[in-house]
Amino acid sequence: MMLNQNIQITNLSLTGRKHRDKGNPCEDSSLSVNQDGVYAVCLSDGAGASQYTHADLGSKCVVQTICSMMVRHFDAFFFELHESVVRSVLVAAVQAELAIMADELSLKDMDSLSATMLFCAVKDTRMICGHIGDGVIARVTGSGLQPVFLPQNGEDASSTIFMTLPDAQDYLRVLRTTIDDTHAVVLMTDGISDMVYDGTKLLLMPVVARLAELGALPKDEGEIQLTQTIRSFIVDSSPLSDDASIGIIYISDTTKPDLNSIPSDKANCIRKTGDEMRTVQKEILPRVRLAQTIISQNNTKLKERVTDDTVDKSTEENNKEDIPEGPSSEGPAFGEAPIRKGKQPADMSSSRKYFRGWWIALFAVGLFVFLLLLAFIFYRYIF
Repeated sequence: MMLNQNIQITNLSLTGRKHRDKGNPCEDSSLSVNQDGVYAVCLSDGAGASQYTHADLGSKCVVQTICSMMVRHFDAFFFELHESVVRSVLVAAVQAELAIMADELSLKDMDSLSATMLFCAVKDTRMICGHIGDGVIARVTGSGLQPVFLPQNGEDASSTIFMTLPDAQDYLRVLRTTIDDTHAVVLMTDGISDMVYDGTKLLLMPVVARLAELGALPKDEGEIQLTQTIRSFIVDSSPLSDDASIGIIYISDTTKPDLNSIPSDKANCIRKTGDEMRTVQKEILPRVRLAQTIISQNNTKLKERVTDDTVDKSTEENNKEDIPEGPSSEGPAFGEAPIRKGKQPADMSSSRKYFRGWWIALFAVGLFVFLLLLAFIFYRYIF
């Protein structure tokens, strides 16, 4: 079993040049927490459009709420049978805090606090990951890099999903698994993931595994190295660079991949034109309607059967009330009273009492004769 002290966590958020040059705050937030045997890292990217005036505060609220929930209730979330409950509770917890914050800031609603969310939490050998919006969560194993969650973008790369949406639980993705063969987990907001992930090839660049190795360094040194690396190769590389956040869960004493053998290129991911969910819905619609008709007919038949059974039982009960308990000229042959279920006719009960009386009388006579014989024997042999 992996020991908790072999896990190191690191997080970092840097202001992109497009915000830094204008004097705007960093809208990304990141947080890492180690408490009660749980190691949790959460990132959040505040919405960048002008209407999201307090997105920086919203992202801070998201990471604080998620990390708090994970370290205090990891087992509850991990062992919950219904994943829909996990998703709805996480969204409800975040939206509740955002709504309270919006009220405290006298905002019209919590939309101006909109932000994405990526998190990973580890306890002993168990792991929970969650993701809504853009950004990437990647797993580094002994054999290379594996994406855990890929970006959620809309019609174009600039649109995504936020935790403030009314139906956010429908978009939140959750993975509950173990850390077997896991060397590190790397979380990145789009300010970094756009530079190291190729969506046309579904390819994570080898640099992700190299960044993960910086998580093995002591915390202060690791943050310095990460800051220098990300600032040099990502943030300062373009005047339009976005805010950049990274979180690393590094598991020591595990097999790390051969960094030189991780593929840096592969074939494009070819998407079949026109193969969309609305096409699937149209394809199965006739069969679905047929099934609905069958189910509806079966339900109708069942209701009719239940109704008929109810009527039959009611008629039977009424008929029972009309049947006389004693002898009747309309009754069965030989003048016997009809026998109703659960109740014996009166004449049969009287007959039983009659025979019981005879048995009692015979028993009394026999007992008297026995005592008389016993007295005779006693008198004859004793006196």
